[in-house]
Amino acid sequence: MADTAAEFLSLIGLQELEGCLFAERLAVVAVGASPRDKEEGQWWMAAQWAPYQREDEPVQSCILVQTRFRGKKDGVPASSTLKAYVTWQLETLEQEEQESLELTPHPTEKMTHIVSHDHGMTVWKTLQEGEAEPQCQSFSYSRARLQGVLLEGASLLLLRVLARRQTMPPDLVFPAIGTEGDLCTSSYSALGIQQQAVGSAETEVFVIQRAVHTSTGASTVWHSSFLPNGRLAQLMQIGSPVLMLLQDESILSKSGTEQGRLVLPSTGSLCLLSGIQGRTPCPAFLLPGKFKPRLPFPKDHLDWEEDIELFSCFLDRKDELQLSHAAYLQQHPEVRALLSDFLQALLLQQPHDPISFAAEFFAHQLPIGTPFASTGAAIPLPNSSPGHPPANGK
Repeated sequence: MADTAAEFLSLIGLQELEGCLFAERLAVVAVGASPRDKEEGQWWMAAQWAPYQREDEPVQSCILVQTRFRGKKDGVPASSTLKAYVTWQLETLEQEEQESLELTPHPTEKMTHIVSHDHGMTVWKTLQEGEAEPQCQSFSYSRARLQGVLLEGASLLLLRVLARRQTMPPDLVFPAIGTEGDLCTSSYSALGIQQQAVGSAETEVFVIQRAVHTSTGASTVWHSSFLPNGRLAQLMQIGSPVLMLLQDESILSKSGTEQGRLVLPSTGSLCLLSGIQGRTPCPAFLLPGKFKPRLPFPKDHLDWEEDIELFSCFLDRKDELQLSHAAYLQQHPEVRALLSDFLQALLLQQPHDPISFAAEFFAHQLPIGTPFASTGAAIPLPNSSPGHPPANGK
């Protein structure tokens, strides 16, 4: 099984994967409800090129797969996220899954973190229930036991590849790691072409069954219905009271081509517009003949914190800035010394006009590389303005 799985993954081409890099969103609705009923939540997935770097290793280009779910499980508000860095051969470099249930009065949070290394993979599991101490455990698997292994993020990419092919070999089985961190298997089989409603329209979808089989004999089964372009029309876990459903029927017009889709590989921007393929650093609407005047459509109120895609972008940008700021301060320790000197001088003199005091203080600073006052060097402090003694009266 492992040899066959690894061989199948090796035959997936880079160009084929590039067609699977896009974002999509489904509405979470109750099973049996009309597609026009009010959604109970959202499920969102995005795949894009991204840099990945480990400590003391060079940066490599890989595919970042992210999903977010927000809705209810058995009537309890719930949310989950997945973040995985995957090579174009669908090998997982690192993956993190988080799940939370807002149980009253003891909310539950569960996290599974998997990291690949030279000797195999290490799994860390954390369970936090209410105010209790978190329960943590870790274990590792050797590389020999993980040949051809397919984790959750890579599996989502594989499903898009199979959907765009509209065909797949029978009895496709891969080693996997389950939600509890245990070794298991995942199987994929085609259920054929079916009719499905999308909004007020009907369309043909290619349905794939994915089943995860644990060592105890239990199985979890999903049915995924795909449009020809690899976008999901429906995602359902058998036995679940909710399903994820595509309600935007305008997506159907993009089944043959993905106009306006931009993917960002490490070598530049690959722009696919109306069948024209080329590398360009500019947005599509700036290309010749692509500009269209804006129509006077009314503006709708946008609550970005409730929009899963926008909120995900916000969190990613926040993490990126925090890492950037921390790295800068680590590279320039003189910044902390400079701020420490300024605060010390400010509190000692307590001027009535702190802004003018700050301007004069920094104007008197010595060039970079000269020791600061905190290291023992004496730097003259600005005097308070005439007629303005320090605020403390001294």
